[in-house]
Amino acid sequence: MANGYNAPGKAHREGLSLIELMEMFPTEESATEWFESVVWPGERCCGHCGSVKTREVPNRKPMPYWCTDCRSYFSVRTGTPMASSKVPLRKWAIAIYLCLTSLKSVSSMKLHRDIRVSQPTAWFMLHRIREAWADGTAGEFAGPVEADETFVGGKAKNMHAAQRRELTGRGGVDKMTIAGVRDRATGKVRATVVPDSSGATLRGFVEAHAADGAKVYTDEAAGYQGLENRESVKHSVGEYVNGQAHTNGIESFWSMFKRSYVGTFHKISPKHLDRYIAEFENKNNVRNSGTIAQMRDTVAGFIGRRLLYRDLIADNGLSSGARS
Repeated sequence: MANGYNAPGKAHREGLSLIELMEMFPTEESATEWFESVVWPGERCCGHCGSVKTREVPNRKPMPYWCTDCRSYFSVRTGTPMASSKVPLRKWAIAIYLCLTSLKSVSSMKLHRDIRVSQPTAWFMLHRIREAWADGTAGEFAGPVEADETFVGGKAKNMHAAQRRELTGRGGVDKMTIAGVRDRATGKVRATVVPDSSGATLRGFVEAHAADGAKVYTDEAAGYQGLENRESVKHSVGEYVNGQAHTNGIESFWSMFKRSYVGTFHKISPKHLDRYIAEFENKNNVRNSGTIAQMRDTVAGFIGRRLLYRDLIADNGLSSGARS
């Protein structure tokens, strides 16, 4: 890339300022070149069938490339959540940057003002960006780990009947349950929505993400009783640290997520809650990488994924609550 941002350097190891971002993507052509360098780090391949037998289309219409194997037109968007999007790639790059660098995330209302797209388009863009992080990045933790659960949602008495039915169907009455573990050695987190806070659910979650024999620190919640190699603190009597036993790290993660919930999103639909959690999990787990590396990893995570608007809103009685 002519501006030099595609080569290893300081900007790859550290943060990227907004001025540097705009210098990196001065035109739509520069953004297209960058996206292609990430999606096709080697030889260009078809987003439909994966074939490398491709050629450029002289007038770039209806798309810039042609696959001679499956006889289809394609672009760098094909086979990614950006497929069928008419939003310029330059705006996609800016949206990815804002989502990654905003500590408490970015609302669709702010994104629609910042990049001049409609609010529904901004909302859909943000969910398609989160699609890159849907599988998580943490893996199994060697430990020691901190385990905790938290609850998200309003009071049932203040909800519409349809909302109460959805929550009840998911195992709760007032709030959704989120379970999480944090590896002290790396600071990485794994978190997800779970059906309830029963012992079977919480122990199963911890055992799935902590290596055999790993030291586990929890609070006194009954759901964690029976875990091997566990120590706990008693929050109910004001005990928050007992030697190495505490859950301060995972609670700090919950705190950041809830500040974004209250201050940025205001409402989150139960259907989409896992997507928002995945965003904060990813940003926590890659925080030691440079901004450009984070952006490249996000776009690489697009490959082979699709997210259609009709699927995103299907069977979602609370869709308006997620448009934040």
